[in-house]
Amino acid sequence: MNKVLLLTAAASLLVCGCTPAKKSSLYDNTPAAPAPSDNTAHADHGGANLELWKDPDFQRNYAQSYIAETEIEPRVTVVERDQMQKVLELISAEKMDEAAVLLEKSRNDASSAVLDYTLANIYFEQDKHGQALAAYEVAVKKHPKFRRAWRNLGMIYVRRGDYEKALPAFRRVVELGGGDAATYGLMGFAYSSIGNEVSAESAYRMAILLDPETLDWKMGMARSFFKQQRYADAISLTSNLIAKDPSRGDLWLLQANAYVGLNKPQKAAENLELVDRLGQSTFASLNMLGNIYINEELYELAVSSYIRAMQLDPKGDPTSGLRAAKVLTARGAQSESELLLDEIDRVHGERLDVAQRKDILKLRARHAVADGADEQEARILEEIVALDPLDGEALILLGQHSSRGGELEKAAFYYERAASIEAYEADANVRHAQLLVSKGKYADALPLLRRAQQIKPRESIQKYLDQVERVAKGR
Repeated sequence: MNKVLLLTAAASLLVCGCTPAKKSSLYDNTPAAPAPSDNTAHADHGGANLELWKDPDFQRNYAQSYIAETEIEPRVTVVERDQMQKVLELISAEKMDEAAVLLEKSRNDASSAVLDYTLANIYFEQDKHGQALAAYEVAVKKHPKFRRAWRNLGMIYVRRGDYEKALPAFRRVVELGGGDAATYGLMGFAYSSIGNEVSAESAYRMAILLDPETLDWKMGMARSFFKQQRYADAISLTSNLIAKDPSRGDLWLLQANAYVGLNKPQKAAENLELVDRLGQSTFASLNMLGNIYINEELYELAVSSYIRAMQLDPKGDPTSGLRAAKVLTARGAQSESELLLDEIDRVHGERLDVAQRKDILKLRARHAVADGADEQEARILEEIVALDPLDGEALILLGQHSSRGGELEKAAFYYERAASIEAYEADANVRHAQLLVSKGKYADALPLLRRAQQIKPRESIQKYLDQVERVAKGR
C-alpha cells in the first residue's frame, strides 16, 4: 500500500464533514476505481486473471478509494472521526489486522457506512473475500447510494467468478452516475462470462471510450466479436492490437481462432506457427495446429505438432493425439500414425486408461493387417481381450483371424463369446453363421442369422439369410 496515498486518505477522512447528528447522504461525480491485491485465493476464476489487477495505476486508484469525497460520502460523527484517525494510522503503518480489529469493535447498526466500507477494503486486500462481501453489503444497506462500495462489491464478485451478482452492483454504480472505465470494462467482462455478448460489447465500447489504453477492454471486445461469430471484426481489432505489440501471443491466438471461424485454416496455421516461434505455444494451440494440418492432409506437419504438444505438456490429455492417429490410419497414413502412437506410448505410458490402451492396440492391429502380419495382429488382439474380456469387437476380429488360419473351432469359440455381449450379438452371430456356411452347415447357420435380423435388421443380411434358406431346403 502506498504510504503517501494512505496518509492523504487519513487527512481526507479527518477533514470530511463531521456531525453528531444522523449522517447525510452526499455523493460524488468522480469516483476512484479500487483494485484488489494480486495474491488472490480464487485464481481459478477467470476474473482473477485480468491484467487490470496488476496495473500500477489501477492499484494506485484503489489506494485512493480510501479517500472520502466530502461532498458525496456518508458523514462520520466526531467519535467516529477519532476512531478513523487511529485506523488510518494503523493502515499507514501496514498494521492491517490491527486496523480491522479496531473497525470491528467500532462498527454497529448505527455507525457510519464509512467504517464498514473501510473494513471491507482491508479484507478485500487480504483476500478475505467472504468477510469483505459481508462488510460491503452492510455499507450499501446503510447508505444505498454509496457508489464506491457498490463498485468494490461488483469487483469482488468478479474476482470470485460470481458474475451474475457482480452485474447488479455495477449497474447500480452507473445508475448513480459513477460509470468509469473500470466499471464499464468489468461489466463487459461479467456480461461476456454469462454469455450476454451484445451487452458485453456495449460495455466494452464505453470502457474503451473512457480508457483507450487498457488492453483488457479491447481484448474483451475482440473475444465478444468472436463469440458472436463476427470473425472479420475480431480479426480487424486484433490486427490493430498486434500492430502495436506483435509479441503478444494471446493476440495471435485469438486471431487464429477467428481465421478458423472464417474457414481460412492456412492463415490460422501461420498465426499458430508464429506463436510457437515466440515461445508462447500452449498444449491447446499445438493440438489445434495439428488438427489444421491433418485436415489439410499435411500429415508429417500434423504429427510434428501433436508430438510438440505432448512434449510441452506431458501430463496433458492424449485424446487429441489418439483421435488424430485414428484419422491417419483411416486415411492410409500408416507410418505417421505409428510414429504418433509410439510417442503417445512413450509420453503417457502407464497413465493411459484401459479404453485408451485398447484404442492404441486396435490401431496397431489394423496396421498389422495392412502389413500382412497376421500373427502380430492376433497377439495384439489377445492383449486387448486380456485388458477387457468384454470387448466384442476384438473377439470378433480374433474369430476372423482364426477362421483365416483354418482354426474353425477356435473361431466359433470367439464368436460365441462375442455373441454373449449384447452390443455385439448380432454381428457375432452373422460371422458365426458365415463360418458354418463355409463348412456346409446351412441349417445350423439359419437360427443365428434369424436372431441377428431380429436384433439388428439389415437388408444385406436378409438377402444372405434368404439365400442360405434356399440352399438349406434344396439339400
